This record gives sequence, structure tokens and C-alpha cells, in this order.
Amino acid sequence: MKQLLRKPVQHCPNNDEFSACSLRQRRVVVSQRCRRIASHLRLTLTQISGADIHRYLSNSVLAPASFLLLLLLFWEGAARLFRIPLYVLPSPLKVLQALIAELPALFAHGQVTVSEAAAGIAISLALALLLGITMDCFPLFRQGLYPVFVVTQTVPMIVLAPILIIYMGFGAAPKILTVVLMCFFPVVVSFSDGLSQVNEEYVHLTRSYGAGKWQAYRLVKIPAALPSLLSGLKVAATYSISGAVVGEWIGSQEGLGYYLLRVKNSYMLDKVFACVLVIIFLSLCMNGLIRLFQRAAMPYLKKAG
Repeated sequence: MKQLLRKPVQHCPNNDEFSACSLRQRRVVVSQRCRRIASHLRLTLTQISGADIHRYLSNSVLAPASFLLLLLLFWEGAARLFRIPLYVLPSPLKVLQALIAELPALFAHGQVTVSEAAAGIAISLALALLLGITMDCFPLFRQGLYPVFVVTQTVPMIVLAPILIIYMGFGAAPKILTVVLMCFFPVVVSFSDGLSQVNEEYVHLTRSYGAGKWQAYRLVKIPAALPSLLSGLKVAATYSISGAVVGEWIGSQEGLGYYLLRVKNSYMLDKVFACVLVIIFLSLCMNGLIRLFQRAAMPYLKKAG
């Protein structure tokens, strides 16, 4: 075999000449072509150095950062050039100054909003686990309940929030329930779809070894549906702060929604933008916490990537 590979390359430029070659000559030609392709791939991979990867990552980060910086500079220049009043459009520098000045108040109100959002996320997760497993066990129950979940998402939350306050008062309960109504749907749908996509052969295998129905869920279905569940949780975590703010906007005495309504009525738009920045930051933090939990719970995804 080694002597065969050491033979010179047999050139068959077209299909007719290739078909006329002997079987041994065809093997030599195919082997030489595979070697050339492999050597070309090795050369291409060696040319992609660590500097190229670092340059690509830098460009992927620098491009949006540069665009955002240019936008802020244009915004600051337009506000100074046209002397736009503060109650119409504050400059980024004014917003930053308001953020620093109001940081203690924003921190105090943010604690209330985060606690309501965290409670809503916890309740949504518990309900999603319970109903997701129930819908997977009873397909008829899923067929009847799934359209109800879809209908609940068509009702604007700004309409439901006042009704909840009328029934439940001005405490934390209507705000938490608002978060639950906004966050429950993506979590339960993702988890239910993840359970339905599990290969049933693995379930039959565990049942053949004597595992009960709940053990099959604990050992096979729930771990397999965990990526889908966390995907829904990441979406819900981003919505959680907004849901709490909506509930506080309608009726509250504390929280970022209450602070936002108060400064809006006073036409302090620099403080309004500062509060919006805090809301964006907290939403990203909630999403980041779910991502950290995903890395800790499923380290094999990082290794596979």
C-alpha cells in the first residue's frame, strides 16, 4: 500500500480519461486529491492565528460601541448647538449628572422593584414546572389550557394592572402578579415544548429498569428539557423588571415605576432618562443571572461550544 501511494500522480483531467484509467490508477488519483484537500485545509487553519480571532472579537465589540459613541456625541452636540431645553430633550451629559445625583434614591427604589421582579420570577418558575409536567402527562389538558395561555398574552398589561390594583390593593401583591402574568407564558411554553421533544426511547429504557413515572421525569425528561426551560427563563427575566415597573406605574408609593411617574409629572426628563438607564441595567443583570445559572447547571454546553 505504501508503494502504491508513492507512485506519481495520475492526471485524469476529464471524466472520459478518468473512466479509462484502471482501478489502481483511480485509487491513486483519488488518494492524491484527498491529500491535496487535507493539506489545503491544514494551511488554512494554520493561517487563522490567535491574533485573527482576537481581531474578530474586537471588531464585533468595537463596531456597536463605536456606533453608540457616535450617536451620543451627535446627541450631545445637537442639544448644545440648538440649545434644546431640559424638559424637551436632555443631553447625555445632563442625564449622567442626574444619574449620579439621584443614585441613592434610584438604588432605594430599585431594591423594591428587583424584589418584586424576583418574587414574580420565582412564582412563574414554580407554576411553569407544575403545569408543564401536568400538560406533558395529560395531552388533553394541554390542548385545553394552551389556547388560554395564548389569549392571556393578547391582553395589554397596562389594562390588567389597574384591575389587579382594584382587587388586591396598593401593596406588593398586584405588582408581583403583574410580573407573573408577563413572565409565566414564555417559561411554561418553553418548558412544555422541551418536554414534548424528549426522545421517548430514553423514557422507555428507564422504565424497563424499574423506574416509576416520576423517576423517568426526574432522570430523563426534566434534565433534557432544562435548556428549553432556561431559554424561557432568560426571556422572562428580561421582562420581569418591566412588569414590576408597569405595576408600580399604575399605583404605588415606592419603586422605579413610582419614581419614573413622579419625575415625569415634574418634567425632569434628565431624571426620567436616568431611571430608564437603571431599568435597562437591572433587566440585563436579571438576564445575566440566568446565564450564570445556566453555565453552572450545564457546563457541558460550554465545553461543546
